Amino acid sequence: MSSKDATGKNLYIILFLNSIYPLSTSLKNYLIDHIKSCSFEKNEIISKAGEVCNRLYLVKKGMVRGYFLSDSSEITTWIDSENEVFTSITGFFRNQESQEYIQSLEKTYCDYLEYDDYKYCLNHFPEMRQINRILLEDYYILAEHRVYLARIPNARKRLDYFIAYSKPMFVDRIPKKYLASFLAMRPETLSRLMKELD
Repeated sequence: MSSKDATGKNLYIILFLNSIYPLSTSLKNYLIDHIKSCSFEKNEIISKAGEVCNRLYLVKKGMVRGYFLSDSSEITTWIDSENEVFTSITGFFRNQESQEYIQSLEKTYCDYLEYDDYKYCLNHFPEMRQINRILLEDYYILAEHRVYLARIPNARKRLDYFIAYSKPMFVDRIPKKYLASFLAMRPETLSRLMKELD
């Protein structure tokens, strides 16, 4: 991972947060002083199972996934791309060891806040609490989609559902072995179903 301070840069995360809920000048100034930027090479491990992830990331450009190991197999549990926030939920919010790995799938550029800075914002800036509420609502909606997806017994219908609720061109960017894992099907099944879509 390469990292650098955000001072003097175009602070993407401020624009993102301000689009969710208007930020006060004092919060903007705090974020300018505390936001950092980083980048990850393709396939780089961002966070490992067993570690405490203390950063809340916003993807500016690129793609990341979360996964866990089961009998040495990688099971993809989520995939995020531009304008999406990611972290280890238990690691970040509960200060516990993560049960999953987080990996970049493309060259990925992020802004991030450390946990202590995030908590400071929640405690001192009311608009950050509004943003937190809205982001949590979005997260629960996405989690609901993932739960529903996992319950669909038919592979074709799981793929159709995923495509229907994904951003345009998102599916084409995901390496097929990871998409197959996320959709709980064999790669050859996904390949056949994708060909039927053409």
